[in-house]
Amino acid sequence: MRPGADPFTERTPRVAAARRLTRRSRRDGERRFLAEGPQAVREALALGPGRPGSAEALFGTGEALTRHADLADLASALGVEVSVVTESAMAGLSETVSPQGIVAVCSFLDVPLASVLATAPRLVAVLAEIRDPGNAGTVLRTADAAGADAVVFSDASVDPYNGKCVRATAGSLFHPAIVRGGPAAEVVAELSGAGLTVLAADGHGERDLDELDSAGGLDGPTAWLFGNEARGLPAALASLATARVRIPIHGRAESLNLAAAAAITLYATARAHHRP
Repeated sequence: MRPGADPFTERTPRVAAARRLTRRSRRDGERRFLAEGPQAVREALALGPGRPGSAEALFGTGEALTRHADLADLASALGVEVSVVTESAMAGLSETVSPQGIVAVCSFLDVPLASVLATAPRLVAVLAEIRDPGNAGTVLRTADAAGADAVVFSDASVDPYNGKCVRATAGSLFHPAIVRGGPAAEVVAELSGAGLTVLAADGHGERDLDELDSAGGLDGPTAWLFGNEARGLPAALASLATARVRIPIHGRAESLNLAAAAAITLYATARAHHRP
């Protein structure tokens, strides 16, 4: 930080360059993205310098950097440049009506699916045609909490580095392996070929989740396939799964939303994997 210096504004070249990362084309070109909020910044800094996903620069309002002095101090200790910015500059970096006041510029952290499969994963979540960044980020956060080894964003799904998606992960973006891109059908084929049971979350599936669990169908390495919020999984894609699985509904609700379905199915599998 620059003691006594005026805060950077939205016109400061360093801020303007970071703000351009709110555009996907710019993110892809530079392989860098913005991580907003103290939890996301903390996770990025925890990676240490030079690693995929690590923080390369830190911006914050004076108030936020004072409130999160531990993060500013850690960033400085790691050689990450810390810049004080105005409220209006932060508003341009945060892409939200309620900025959290602190943003890190981070390197991309996605890896090829082949590198994930080489680690013999036990639990994988596949996002197929999920377009809402808030939903995608929530599923990623849930997958992380359930102990998933990887989350795959197919090429028809939202960009995991979208600002709203990153915020919705609450730092979980930095934990499981992230795979970005690739047709969902090819992803399913690779997962199946590596020995994972691929299950399609489908409200009209032929298998009941509880019955499948009782029969030991969740005990082995498993990948869950989640479809579009409104349309679900395309029939052709669902047909490639080992089974289409429905969550039993005991009340009068017509269906469950994506985030709820992901939480139930991923935790059911995690429970099966952690049984004595």
